Amino acid sequence: ENNQVYIGLIADLNYSNPHMSPYEEFQRWKHHSETKKYLEGGTRLTYGARAISKGGYNSLPRMYFPGGLLIGCDAGTLNSVKIKGNHTAMKSGMLAAEAVVEALALGDTAPADLASFADKIDASWLHEELYSTRNFSGFMHKFGILLGSAMVWMDQNIFGGKLPFTLNDDKHDYAAMKSAAESKKIDYPKPDNIISFDRTSSVFLSNTNHEEDQPCHLTLEDAAIPLAKNLPLYDEPAQRYCPAGVYEIVEGEDGKQFQINAQNCVHCKTCDIKDPSQNITWVTPEGFGGPNYPNM
Repeated sequence: ENNQVYIGLIADLNYSNPHMSPYEEFQRWKHHSETKKYLEGGTRLTYGARAISKGGYNSLPRMYFPGGLLIGCDAGTLNSVKIKGNHTAMKSGMLAAEAVVEALALGDTAPADLASFADKIDASWLHEELYSTRNFSGFMHKFGILLGSAMVWMDQNIFGGKLPFTLNDDKHDYAAMKSAAESKKIDYPKPDNIISFDRTSSVFLSNTNHEEDQPCHLTLEDAAIPLAKNLPLYDEPAQRYCPAGVYEIVEGEDGKQFQINAQNCVHCKTCDIKDPSQNITWVTPEGFGGPNYPNM
């Protein structure tokens, strides 16, 4: 489109190696011959990152509550097998509109549980599509990439998503993290500033901004955990799983300190999900702070 190329890499947050950096994996992937050929001679225009809700059917919450409805990616209607969600998000919005119009037609404007929305979802092709892909995460997480992919292929192409069982994946992504001592260190190549780039310059292209005098929107349950627990046990993975370089271990006059550069945050919410101690909570920042993507 407009002689522009949009590329992205999805890194499953159930990875176990604390030395892994999804951002650096993305930079390394861009040097693969099949990817690089589309990027050579081009100019980097913008950058962004976001955690996606890919749990599928088994992760859908109750999608209605008094006075409101959850639709699209807020609910998690992504088809994780195809990595497509525009059509499912639009369908959920259309069904939500129908449920609202029907409720208003009854003349009752008080906040109410629109349970009819759930009934409409269940009776639509949206439910059928998501239900047929319900075992994707379970297969991939329980059996790994090779065997899991084979089972997903069999489920989708031979059984049409109609296997007579549902494989639930009940392990949290953060719980998959192993210690740094038992994990292999990863030596990522330095960026060449032609195909691959550092995080700081990439974040600049996201146009993210926050008022500097506002309270930090990345809160710690216990300020001591990053240095007392995460650093010795996991080599503080926040330094690597954050795609915006928000978290750093810096040397100060009093020794090592855990620094939060909240100004850089692109609101991906990875830290809230992946922190192995579940010590970080992402809360809504003040005003209109955050990334301002020009063409994404």
